[in-house]
Amino acid sequence: MPAEPPAVPSRFSAGSRSRRAVVLALCATPVVALLLVVALLPLPFVVAYPGATVDVLGDVEGESVIEISGAEIRDPDGELRMTTILATPPDADIRLSEVVSGYFSDDRAVMPRDAVYPPGRNTEEIRDYTTGQMLDSQRAAVTAALTLVEGRTGAGPDLPGDLGELDIELRLEDVGGPSAGLLFALGVVELLDGDGEGGDLTGGRIIAGTGAIAPDGRVGSVGGVPLKTRAADRDGAEVFLVPSAECAEANRSAPDGLRVIPVSTLTDAVRALEALESGDPVPTC
Repeated sequence: MPAEPPAVPSRFSAGSRSRRAVVLALCATPVVALLLVVALLPLPFVVAYPGATVDVLGDVEGESVIEISGAEIRDPDGELRMTTILATPPDADIRLSEVVSGYFSDDRAVMPRDAVYPPGRNTEEIRDYTTGQMLDSQRAAVTAALTLVEGRTGAGPDLPGDLGELDIELRLEDVGGPSAGLLFALGVVELLDGDGEGGDLTGGRIIAGTGAIAPDGRVGSVGGVPLKTRAADRDGAEVFLVPSAECAEANRSAPDGLRVIPVSTLTDAVRALEALESGDPVPTC
């Protein structure tokens, strides 16, 4: 019987395995430390949630959202609900755990802080800025609405010849930014002249939406659309009006049963609502 060959020491002896484990542990330590630091440090994000919706045709705390003097005002059925998002303050500490959980959540979103709040400003400056945006939006909404009503050949007989004589006040506390512009403009049109033929723009429906507006009636993007569709659905809306540029985003996130309609102008929005009532084709996302 041949003799067995002498044993050859393994290159990976217990001692060398131990040394490799020490090397790996030393290499991993900075990575683990970095992850711990990231997990504990505040990050430049905000967490946003579906906010309140407000019927601009109704009252808030006993005061009309839209107050018009100088003409007889219609009493429409249905609702026109502007939508909002509720975001953490700009100086809030957002941790990695909140960013990760928000990424996988359907009822909240994590967004870069600079995408929600103007950079380089403190909390008070941001509040003043968003309040200014809201006031500008209200003025633009009134101008756009009156221009549309004046352009109708069958404008309501109870309206003055010069709509500039009307005193229109828009009231909405604790809401900033320009995103209520479209719904404010639709509200003014609805209260003054409805569909222009004696009927309501809403057709008795709960209509929600979002969109900035320019004095010439152009509708601009606003952000936060996925959360706003959820707020609209939560509060009973059947239809959601969205700026055309955000159509695809709204369609991806809209709850089942909520009809999403893209609009580029105030006229588009009015025509879409009229088409809903008459049964004519309506654009969809």
